[in-house]
Amino acid sequence: MKIGMIGLGKMGMNLVRNMRDHDIDVVATDLSAQARAEVQTTGAQAAANVAELVQALPTPKIVWVMVPAGDPTQACIDQLANVLDAGDIVIDGGNSYYQDSLRHNDQLAELGIKFFDAGTSGGMEGARHDGNFMVGGDAKTWPVIEPLFKAIAQEDGYLYTGAAGSGHYLKMVHNGIEYGMMQAIGEGFDVLSKSEFDYDNEAVAKLWDHGSVIRGWLMSLAQSAFSDDPKLEEIKGVMHSSGEGAWTVEEGIRLHVPTPVISSALMMRYRSEEDDTMTGKVVAALRNQFGGHVVDKATK
Repeated sequence: MKIGMIGLGKMGMNLVRNMRDHDIDVVATDLSAQARAEVQTTGAQAAANVAELVQALPTPKIVWVMVPAGDPTQACIDQLANVLDAGDIVIDGGNSYYQDSLRHNDQLAELGIKFFDAGTSGGMEGARHDGNFMVGGDAKTWPVIEPLFKAIAQEDGYLYTGAAGSGHYLKMVHNGIEYGMMQAIGEGFDVLSKSEFDYDNEAVAKLWDHGSVIRGWLMSLAQSAFSDDPKLEEIKGVMHSSGEGAWTVEEGIRLHVPTPVISSALMMRYRSEEDDTMTGKVVAALRNQFGGHVVDKATK
């Protein structure tokens, strides 16, 4: 199998490394010449642009798009629509809004090009090893690309979710849940920080990650963050949001489904932009730990 990869940022580069570990041939491109040079160290082939990438692929051509949601993804879809043929396959592995994915599917379907929306979870580590993928698209074409996901995902870590749009819809809800979980962890450590007791945050996170009801990867990441900065004094508690939480809340409103925890977590992210809190620090640190998301450094 040979795959084209457009976008060699934190996630795209790690996905390429993951694919190469499983003997999947990759031809990749990025706007950055440095990224194109780096990807060649993985054994992948670098292409100067999208047209050159497509020319290097066998038929049916399979192209994975891993660029920021919105205009950058739309620009890639438009380019691919001009250079791919009927029967070729496009996978959008970014965090696109599911309504955009429905539109992308319609755009490519008119040309006979198959579109798959792949919600990608697990952060940078998951992209590099044993990822988690939620994939929607044409059922008849799914068997063509299923071996790719079976290779790069954790066991039971990928799911064909049905029609186009369903993969990114599932990832949207996943990220809404993620908002609520991180908010609860942040609030818990905020309470501890204001108590009369002198807790070792790293030790607490380690304890809670070993046998407790709230154990899990986010708690492990909290331990890692506290090991680097015991009271998270080096970062600001600004919790940036990239859209998925708001989309989930909007969908809940549309469907008349109450989402008070996710909604509150989203509002607290907006609140964090105004002032600094330990809650914000913990959530910001967790986002940096799993996704490499930028944190705002505290000023002293």
